Amino acid sequence: MTAKKTVANEDTQQKALTKELKSLIPKLDSEGLSFLVEQAKIHLYNMQVDKLNQATTAANAASAGAAGIARGNVTPKAIGKAGDGKLRIEGTESGSSYYLFYRNSNIMFSRDEILRLVKIAHAPGTDLEIRERLYNWFDRERRDIFAFLPIKDKFDEHLKAFAALLKKSFKVREK
Repeated sequence: MTAKKTVANEDTQQKALTKELKSLIPKLDSEGLSFLVEQAKIHLYNMQVDKLNQATTAANAASAGAAGIARGNVTPKAIGKAGDGKLRIEGTESGSSYYLFYRNSNIMFSRDEILRLVKIAHAPGTDLEIRERLYNWFDRERRDIFAFLPIKDKFDEHLKAFAALLKKSFKVREK
């Protein structure tokens, strides 16, 4: 399919979906509308993160290609290794952001977000209490993680693995 046909198909699909959504809006109550608005904001945020991830990957690939070496921890080669289904966290060279890799994709966290997550993971409490606090933080602050990593609830094995990864990868320094 040519680029023009692809753009035309996307435009036609967007118009059809817009029309369908407009027809559904009058039938929804406030709770339903609130949910849709929240989901739209999350999706817009995810789109921005995807663009940043793509730009970072392209920049790292360009600098690695120019220098003949990989600069930083996030390169196309590193992303390719994420297909094994295991979770891993890698920081950027500047330390300003971290990437959580799972299967063939990744999600970005800021340094502050990782610090908050590490504090939660290292806080006193049972394993289940820690997972519950992590789940609640994700639910409040970064709902996009639920689309990236299929976490159903505080008992989910993915959340357990993420908590263990945080504890293993980061230590809390005493002041």
